Amino acid sequence: MAWLAQRATAVYLALFSTYLMIHFTFAPPTNHAELVAWVNKPAVLIALLLFIPVVLLHAFIGIRDVMIDYIHILTLRMLLNIFFSFTFVASGLLMFKAIATAGIGG
Repeated sequence: MAWLAQRATAVYLALFSTYLMIHFTFAPPTNHAELVAWVNKPAVLIALLLFIPVVLLHAFIGIRDVMIDYIHILTLRMLLNIFFSFTFVASGLLMFKAIATAGIGG
């Protein structure tokens, strides 16, 4: 299951990152108001809000797999898994807070 989730999140990240690179290369916003107006488009806002948990899930699965392969002391691996879990949850909450603070989505 983790293998499939890792691949699915990789596809989403590749597609959304490509879209962002193309958009910001050919139609970059000239000021904050233009950026907020672009992000407030429903499709872009949904894609951005989906990007946050997707990137965090992708990172967590990657870190977990590396720990499974290279950290053989079970207690240490579990403690690191807990640490990274809290770190990724906190990062996600801060990202959502940053979006809300910037006046995006509402």
